[in-house]
Amino acid sequence: QVQLVESGGGLVQAGGSLRLSCAASGRTFSSYAMGWVRQAPGKEREFVAAIRWRGGITRYADSVKGRFTISRDNAKNTVYLQMNSLKPEDTAVYYCAADPSGAPSGHIYEYDYWGQGTQVTVSS
Repeated sequence: QVQLVESGGGLVQAGGSLRLSCAASGRTFSSYAMGWVRQAPGKEREFVAAIRWRGGITRYADSVKGRFTISRDNAKNTVYLQMNSLKPEDTAVYYCAADPSGAPSGHIYEYDYWGQGTQVTVSS
């Protein structure tokens, strides 16, 4: 079992930056792949980024490549999403998710555990 709690969301102007954090509990955290998924108002959840359980291998949605960076610190049971050059279309609730397979999947259905989400709002 893994429990996830996101933090770091907020209101930022276009072009600005935010760093999201996801604190995980559970002894098996280091063996899970971790991902970030977002949901904008009136839209379906959308994959953003993922990282392998050991780190090193990452995967990004085309819409965030070059602007967002996912990382993890297994010693702290925490995964991060550094978001730079934010755009109004990045506005969404951002969820942290865990995939027991350990592989950084771009498929939302492969994530078994989810946090409650943190709101990110980018003003123009």
